[in-house]
Amino acid sequence: MTVDTKDPVLLANVSRRRFMLGVAGGSALVLAARWDWAHANTEEEQKYGAAGMPGGWTDDPNVFIQIDADGTVTLVNHRSEMGQGIRTSVAMVMADELGANWDQVKVQQAVGDHSRYGNQNTDGSRSMRHWYGPLRRAAAAARQMLEQSAANQWLVPVEEVRAGVHEVVHEPSGRTLGFGELAEAARGLEVPDHTSLKLKSDGDLRFLGKETGIINGELKSAFPKAIDGEDIVSGKAVFGADVDVGDRLYAVIARPPVYGATLKNFDDAAALKVPGVKKVMSIEGTGQPAAFKPLGGVAVVATNTWAAIKGREALSIDWDNGPAEDNSAYTSGSYREALEKRSQSPGKVIREEGDLAKAMESAAQKVSATYYMPHMAQAPMEPPNATVRIEKDRAEVWAPVQNPEATRNTVAERLGFDPANVIVNVTLLGGGFGRKSKPDFAIEAASIAQTFEGQPVTLQWTREDDLQHSYFHTVSVDHLEAGLDENGKTIGWLHRSLSPSISSLFAPDPEHKVDFELGMGLNTTPFNIPALQLENPPASAHVRIGWFRAVYNLPHAWAIQSFAHELSVAAGRDHRDYLLELLGEDRKIPNPSVGDTWNYGEDPDIYTINTGRMRGVIERATDEARWGKELPKGRGMGLAFHHSFVSYTAVVFDVEVDDAGELIIHRADIAFDCGPQANPERIRSQMEGACVMGIGIALQNEISFQDGVAQQSNFDRYLLPRMTEAPREVRVHLVDNPDVPMGGVGEPGLPPVAPALVNAIYAATGKRIRSLPVGDQLKA
Repeated sequence: MTVDTKDPVLLANVSRRRFMLGVAGGSALVLAARWDWAHANTEEEQKYGAAGMPGGWTDDPNVFIQIDADGTVTLVNHRSEMGQGIRTSVAMVMADELGANWDQVKVQQAVGDHSRYGNQNTDGSRSMRHWYGPLRRAAAAARQMLEQSAANQWLVPVEEVRAGVHEVVHEPSGRTLGFGELAEAARGLEVPDHTSLKLKSDGDLRFLGKETGIINGELKSAFPKAIDGEDIVSGKAVFGADVDVGDRLYAVIARPPVYGATLKNFDDAAALKVPGVKKVMSIEGTGQPAAFKPLGGVAVVATNTWAAIKGREALSIDWDNGPAEDNSAYTSGSYREALEKRSQSPGKVIREEGDLAKAMESAAQKVSATYYMPHMAQAPMEPPNATVRIEKDRAEVWAPVQNPEATRNTVAERLGFDPANVIVNVTLLGGGFGRKSKPDFAIEAASIAQTFEGQPVTLQWTREDDLQHSYFHTVSVDHLEAGLDENGKTIGWLHRSLSPSISSLFAPDPEHKVDFELGMGLNTTPFNIPALQLENPPASAHVRIGWFRAVYNLPHAWAIQSFAHELSVAAGRDHRDYLLELLGEDRKIPNPSVGDTWNYGEDPDIYTINTGRMRGVIERATDEARWGKELPKGRGMGLAFHHSFVSYTAVVFDVEVDDAGELIIHRADIAFDCGPQANPERIRSQMEGACVMGIGIALQNEISFQDGVAQQSNFDRYLLPRMTEAPREVRVHLVDNPDVPMGGVGEPGLPPVAPALVNAIYAATGKRIRSLPVGDQLKA
C-alpha cells in the first residue's frame, strides 16, 4: 500500500502556535497536515477532489499530531464518530507510520472550526480516503524529526538511528531515547520536505492492512483495542444525550405535521399545569426551502424530559398550511401513481448512445418493468438532540453532529452571533446515516436557550419526532425497457428515473435530479449496449429530502440490477454470465461521448470507473458463494453489484422461502474492492452492517404520507430487521487491490443488497418483486 508523495499535502511545525484549545504543552511537538489545492498542477485538478467538496478546504492546517514530554501521542480528529470506527482508524494510520505504542495514543475530538480543521463534514465515505495520505505524511515527518533530534543529541549521523516502537534507537550502540524525551528538541526542527519523506514499507507496518479477529471462521491476528470500545461497552462513553453540564432545562417541540405549514395559534394553559413545565414558547420556522433550518413549532421547556413530553401532549395547536397547501395533499399512493404515469412518457435526456428507436424496432423480444422505492428515514438509534448554553454573545453547543462547521455557522446566524463566539463540541453519535449532517435540531436548541441565558437547555427529539420530521430519503420510480436480439443479447436499453431532488432543500424545487444525484449510478450505467438512453422526467418534492446512506445509488442500483436479472430470465441465461456479458470487455467508463460526469468529487483520471473491477467483485462473490450449485426446491441465489463512492461491491444471497411465505436468508457473500485497505476489520464491519441495513430496506422500511402527514411514528410500523431476518451467515471477501487510489467504505456496501435479495427471492419462488418494501408480498 503506497502513498504518492507528490500529492498537494503540506506539513507544518505549529508547536508554538496555539491551535489546539488546551492541548499543546510547552514542550510538545505539534505537526499539522493540510491539503493545499492551490498547488494542484492544473485548474482541472482543482475542479475535482477535495476542492469540489461542500465547504471546500482552508489554507490552515486540518489535522494535528502532538507528542508530549511524557510520551503521550495525541491526534486531533476532525471527523465525527458514529459507529464507523473512524476515531480508531485515523489513530491507527498515524500510530503505525509514527511507530507509536498504541497504549500511549489518545484521540481528541476537534470542535467545529473551519479555520483550523477545514471541511469537517463526515459524509460521502471520504474520511479515510482523503486523510490516509496526509496522516501518514504527518506521522512520517514527526518520526523523521524525532530521529534527527536523537542524532543531534548523540552527535551521530541520522542514517545510524531508527525509530522503533515509541523510541529511537542508535543501531551501532543500542542506545535509545523515548519519543517523549525527544519531543521538546524536535520542536525546533524544520519539517522535512515532501521529497525527503520516507514512508514505511508494508512490511514495516504493524496495523495497517492487517486482517484481525475471526474472519470467515478463521482466527487472524490480535488487534489494538478500539479507541472508544471499552467506554462504549461499559456505558462511560458520552453520546449527545449523555452530556452533563450541571443544572439544566429540557425541551421538546411540537412541529407542524405538514412540511412548510406555520403556526396559527396555540393554547398552553393545560401544558403549563403539568408539574415541571416552566415555559411554553413558539419557535420560528423557515418555510420552504428549509435548508438546514428548523421547521418551527411550539417548544415546551421543563425540569425533565418526561414533563416536557407530557406538556407537549397537553397543548392545543392550530396550524396554517398556507403556502404548504400543495404539500398537505401529498399522499404516497396517488403520488406514486402520478410518477408511474409520467414514467411512460419521454423525459429530459441525460445520456444517449446509438439509435434506441431502431434497436427496439429490430428487437426479437422486448422487456419492460417499473420499480418503486418509497421514502425512508435514517432512524439512527440515538434520535437528534443538542444541549446549548448561552452567555451574553457567546454560545456553547454539545451535540452528536456530522457537520460541526455547518452547526456552528447556522447557530451563529440564528442567534445573530459572530461564529467565532460559538463553540460546537462533537459528542459520539449513536448512528447518523446522513440525518445528523443537518443541524436543525441544534438551531432549535439554541433558539430556546437564548430565552434562558446562563442555563443550559437540552432539546430532545423523540422517536416520533425523528420519523415524522426527518430529511427523508427520496421516493423513486424507475421505468426500464430493453430490446433483445434473437440470441437474447440486449441491444437496446431505456431507463427513465424519477425522484425528487435534494437540491429542493436549498432553492425552488428543480423537479429534476442534479449532477451529483445523476452521477450516483445512473448516468454511469456500465453496460456495453449498442443503443442506450437514460432520461430524467420531472418529480416534485413535498417533504424535506435529505441524504441517506448511499443516497441516490439506492434506487438506481435497485432498478438497474433488478432489471438486468429480468433480462437474463427473458433470455434464458444464467444471471451471472448475463451480467458479465452486459459489462462487455474491461474498459473505463463513462465513454468520452458522455461528457463530464460527477465522480464523488474525485478526479476522473485518477478515480476511473473500471468495469474490470466490477467483473472482479462479481466473480469473487459468486465463486465464494459457489454460484450454480444445486439447491432444493424453495431455495435460490440472487446476485447484484454496484459502483459507488469510488468503490465496487457485489452481493450474493442464498435464501429459502417456505410454503407459508416465510423468508430465511441462509447466507450472504459480499465481495468488496475499495483499493488499499487501512483497517480491514472496520471494512468488514461496514459491509456486515450494510447487509443488515439493506435487508431492512428490501423487506421493511417505508415512510408513507397521507394528506402530507407521515404515517409511521415508531418502530411498531417503521420496522427494522430483527435477528430472524438477518442472514444465518455473512461472509465478506475483501479484494486485494493495493495499487489503485483508496475508495470509500461507509456507503458502497448498501446499494446492491436489496436487488440481490429480491433476485434471490425470484430464484427461490418465481415471484417477481418490483415494489419495495417486500412486506407481505411473499404471502400474497
